[in-house]
Amino acid sequence: MSHTSFGWYVGIDWATQAHQVILLDAERQVLGERSVPHTGGALAELADWLTAVCGGAVDRVAVAIEMPRGTVVETLLERGFAVFALNPKQLDRFRDRYTVAGAKDDRRDALVLAASLITDQPAFRPVRLDDPQVIRLRELARLEAELHQEEARLTNRLRDLLHRIYPQVLRLSPAADEPWVWALLELAPTPVDARQLTRPALSKLLRAHRIRRLTADTVLAHLQAPPLRVAPGTVEAVGEHIGLLIPRVRLVHEQRAHCRRRLERVLATMAEHAPGQCGEHRDVEILRSLPGVGRLVAATMLAEASQLLAQRDYHALRAQGGIAPVTRQSGTRARVDMRYHCNHRLRNALYHWGRVSAQCDRLSRQHYQVLRGRGHNHGRAVRGVVDRLLLILMAMLRSQTSYDPTRRRAYAA
Repeated sequence: MSHTSFGWYVGIDWATQAHQVILLDAERQVLGERSVPHTGGALAELADWLTAVCGGAVDRVAVAIEMPRGTVVETLLERGFAVFALNPKQLDRFRDRYTVAGAKDDRRDALVLAASLITDQPAFRPVRLDDPQVIRLRELARLEAELHQEEARLTNRLRDLLHRIYPQVLRLSPAADEPWVWALLELAPTPVDARQLTRPALSKLLRAHRIRRLTADTVLAHLQAPPLRVAPGTVEAVGEHIGLLIPRVRLVHEQRAHCRRRLERVLATMAEHAPGQCGEHRDVEILRSLPGVGRLVAATMLAEASQLLAQRDYHALRAQGGIAPVTRQSGTRARVDMRYHCNHRLRNALYHWGRVSAQCDRLSRQHYQVLRGRGHNHGRAVRGVVDRLLLILMAMLRSQTSYDPTRRRAYAA
């Protein structure tokens, strides 16, 4: 990245209640500092102050901050300032230049940010405003991931409760994560209630949820098996707990399904925003043409790495996604490790992309098998598959062409 000279440099130590701000000139002389509350009026006053100091030449003011997005970043970008983001771990290393004792405070961090931007601008990442659809996509993708985790937690609790008093249900659905099981438990929350179920009622339930792997007779035989012997009152107490838990599980499940539908609509809108046009909206169609890229993988990649995809930055993308290994070498000793410090949402999406691609795509499966034959474990082989797919993706984005398996060798060249 080329180094651009600015006339003024601003360091902002981001906080929840108030942000510490310092302003330096090109000679690293302090021109002013202040604490800015996290309110709309205070942030507007900060932008006005910086504009007045630079005489209106906002394009010559560079701002350093640890956050790549948020209200502070968006306010400054909208006013025309150049904003650069730094990883907090890098800031920790830069801080050692100014204190060997390990001292840390908000004013010092703001000073380190501004001064380091003067001397080490290539280490900072320039920030730009995302497309409104990308912002919406990011929120929906993160919400879907949170709902998925919440649903897993709730179904795990339900499974544990069933294991205590009602293991017959787990023989029908070991994870207790299917809507028809929840409907069954609403009809018969305890083994005693299960004995009152009839074959027609079970047939109607299975038909409503389109369950064909089981018959009403099979379900009835499992539910009427001899129950566990537990202490008096346990069945009633746990059954009441199950009755209160099922509506929560169902609600989260429905919210997650609704979120997935909205994700699909946003992706479709982005792909159709400007038919035949090159750019980010064309990138959606190109990305989804690759094998193994589904709705959630595409949404997460576009949401978490929109700038890197727009810049066609293969090396930064594989590093942000945890695909690029970390080499540690000293003297005659060298070691290559997995990269753990990365964007974990992006890494999970890339992992599932590689895993599914190795299952459904012949060329990816062959590459996976070659890596496994070399002695690599499953995770390392999947990362190798993704690494090659990212290289192909960058070539496709540069040429604005959809995936063609017959040209795969040309993409990777």
